Amino acid sequence: MARHKRMGWHSRVLAAALGVTAAAVAASMWTVQAAPADASQPRARASAPAAGAQDRTVAKVAAEIVHASDRGDRGVNITIDDGPDPTWTPQVLQLLKDEGVKATFCMVGTQARAYPDLVKDVVAAGHRLCNHTVSHDTTMDTKSEAYQSQQILDAERMITEASGGVRPQYYRAPGGAFTPYSRQLAASRGMRPLGWNVDSKDFERPGVDTMVATVKTEIPEGPTVLFHDAGGDRSQTVAALREVLPWLRQQGYVFGFPVR
Repeated sequence: MARHKRMGWHSRVLAAALGVTAAAVAASMWTVQAAPADASQPRARASAPAAGAQDRTVAKVAAEIVHASDRGDRGVNITIDDGPDPTWTPQVLQLLKDEGVKATFCMVGTQARAYPDLVKDVVAAGHRLCNHTVSHDTTMDTKSEAYQSQQILDAERMITEASGGVRPQYYRAPGGAFTPYSRQLAASRGMRPLGWNVDSKDFERPGVDTMVATVKTEIPEGPTVLFHDAGGDRSQTVAALREVLPWLRQQGYVFGFPVR
C-alpha cells in the first residue's frame, strides 16, 4: 500500500485537538506495513481512561495488524474512517441499514467528542468502534512514545465516553502509521490493530465509477475495505457504497467484522 497525502481537513482537526492536550502539530502521511511485534510491554505515558472495574478487566488482544474477516474466506469487512460527521455519517448509517450490512467505524477522538449522539447511533445500529487517534496525525510513526500514548489513550477515552461506555475494539493508525509501540499499547487496551486491503481512494473523490471499479478489482487481495464518512464531501462515497454493497453480496461475499 502507498502512503496517503491528506492534509487540509486533518490539519484542522489536529489544530482543534491542541485544545485537548499540548501535543506537537504534525503534517500528514502513511506507512502500512508494521514491524514485527515488540515483546516489551508498552509504558502508558498519557491520560488513560479512568481506572475502574471495566478497565481492570480489559482483555489483551494480539498486536499484529489484522485484515481477516470473522466470516471466513468469503467475508468482507467494511470500514469507515475519520468521523463521525453530522452530514455524512447519518447517510452512511441509513445506507448500511438498508443493505443489512454491519461495519467498523474508525473514529477520530475530537469528532467523537463533538458528536456523541452519532457515536451512540453507530453503536445502537450494531456496528463496531475503532480508535483512530485524537487528531489523525499521519506522522505518528515518527513521534515519541509519549505522544503516541496520548493520541491513542485520549482517543480511547473520548470515544468510550461519547458512546456511553462502549469501548473501541480496534485501533487503526492514521494513514497506517503504526509502530511496534503503538500496536502493543493498543493491544494491551483490548484494541486489535486494524489494517486494510482495499483502498477505495474516496478521499480523493476520483468519481463513483472509479471507486466502484477499484473495489471490484482489489477485493480478491483481501477482505478489509476502506471508506470515509468525514473529511469533506462524501457524496461519492455514499453513491459508491450503494453500488458496491449489493455487488459484493451478488458475488457471494458476506459481511462481517475484522477478527480480534
